[in-house]
Amino acid sequence: MSKVLSIVLGGGKGTRLFPLTKDRAKPAVPFGGKYRIVDIPISNCINSGFRQIYILTQFNSASLHLHLARTYTFDTFSSGFVEILAAEQTLVHSGWFEGTADAVRKNLVHFRPQNPTHYLIVSGDQLYRMDLDDMFKKHVASGCGLTIACTYVDRENASQLGIMSVDKDSRVKAFMEKPGSTKDIADFKVPAELRLERRTGGKDYLASMGIYIFDAELMEKVLEGDTNDFGKEIIPEILTKLPINAYAFDGYWEDIGTIKSFYEANLDLCDINPSFNFYDEDRPIYTHKRNLPASKENFCTLNRALTADGCIITNSSINRSIVGVRTIIESGASLDGVVCMGADYYESDKQKAANAAQGRPNIGIGAGSIIKGSIIDKNARIGENCRIGIDDRERKDGDYGNYHIVDGIICIPKGAHIPAGSVI
Repeated sequence: MSKVLSIVLGGGKGTRLFPLTKDRAKPAVPFGGKYRIVDIPISNCINSGFRQIYILTQFNSASLHLHLARTYTFDTFSSGFVEILAAEQTLVHSGWFEGTADAVRKNLVHFRPQNPTHYLIVSGDQLYRMDLDDMFKKHVASGCGLTIACTYVDRENASQLGIMSVDKDSRVKAFMEKPGSTKDIADFKVPAELRLERRTGGKDYLASMGIYIFDAELMEKVLEGDTNDFGKEIIPEILTKLPINAYAFDGYWEDIGTIKSFYEANLDLCDINPSFNFYDEDRPIYTHKRNLPASKENFCTLNRALTADGCIITNSSINRSIVGVRTIIESGASLDGVVCMGADYYESDKQKAANAAQGRPNIGIGAGSIIKGSIIDKNARIGENCRIGIDDRERKDGDYGNYHIVDGIICIPKGAHIPAGSVI
C-alpha cells in the first residue's frame, strides 16, 4: 500500500511580510481573525487523508512551534501526527537550510524510518482548498515520478511565478522560473484541450503552486547532489531526463507572501461571497481551540465584518474589517478596511491601573479612535482619539518607529504603543 509523508515548508525569513514576521515565522502569522496561515496547508493534508505531517522550520519559529503543539494532537489509536523538524546541527551538516530541496535533504534521515512510498511537498504560506488525494491518485495513474500542482494565471501574474508548458496529456514540456514582464512566453500557453475559459476568465498560462508529489525513490535520487531549490534547480534537472506530470487546479489559490496580498486576502473574507470559503463543514480549516466566550457587541454597527472569539466591542462602527480574538474596542471607535489580529491575553484591572499610571494605553483600540486601511498586529495598544489612515496624507513606505507603511498599507506591529491623539 502507498504511504505518503506530507512535508510543510516553513519558509525563510519572510522579509516581504515584515513587520508581521519580525518576531514570528511566516506560517505563524495570524489570518482570518482566529487562524494561522499554516493551518491552511495542514488542514488540506488532513482533509485529504494524509495525516503524517512534518513541518520544517528555521526562522523565528517559537510562535509557530507553540501553535502547532497546542493545536494538532492526534489520538493514540491513530497513526497520524504533526511533527516539527527545526534546522539542526549534526556531524554531517552544520549550516542552515539553503533552499526548499536542501531542507528536505537534511531531514531525509528523519523521513526514511517511516518507509514512505511518496512525499507530498506543500508550502506553508498559501491560501487554497484542494483535494490532495485526487492529485495523488492522478500522480500514480500518470506513471511519472513527479507531479507538480499548477494553477491558471494571466500574463501579468505569470511574470512572477514558475510557469510550465504542457501538452494535451498534461506532461510538462518546459519550465521557466519567473520570466518577467517583457519576455515572449507565447509558447507556454495552455493547449486548447486543457483550457477552462469559462471558469478562469481567459487565463492562458499554468504556474507552479509549489506543491509537489514525488515518488520516494526519485526524491532520494535527485537529492544525492548539492542542488538546493526545487523550482530553480531540481525540476529543470528532472525535466531533462524524466517525464513530469502537471496537475491543473482551477480553484481559488493565493500566495499570501506580501503585505498587500495578505491584506487583500483577509478583507476578501468579509465579502458576501468570498473567494475562499471557511464555511465548509466537510473540509474545515482546523486551528487552536481557545475555549473563549462568544464575542459581545454593545450598540454597534457592523457591516461585512468578521469578529473572532472573545471580543468586546462597544458603541463602535465596523465596516469590512476583521476583528481578531480577544479584541477590546472602546466606545466611539470606527474601523474601515482594518485587519485587527487581536490579543494573546486579557489585561487584569491591576495591569490596566499600571498602564494608566505609566500613561500607556490598554491593549486594544481606545475610545473615539478612527482607523482605516490598516493592519493591527497582536497586543497592539491604540490610545484614545487616534486618527490612523484617515487624513489625506501621503502613504510613503518606510519604518516610522511605532508603525510601518508597506505597499501603502499602515502596519501597527505586535505590541506597539500608539499614544492617545496620534495622527498617522
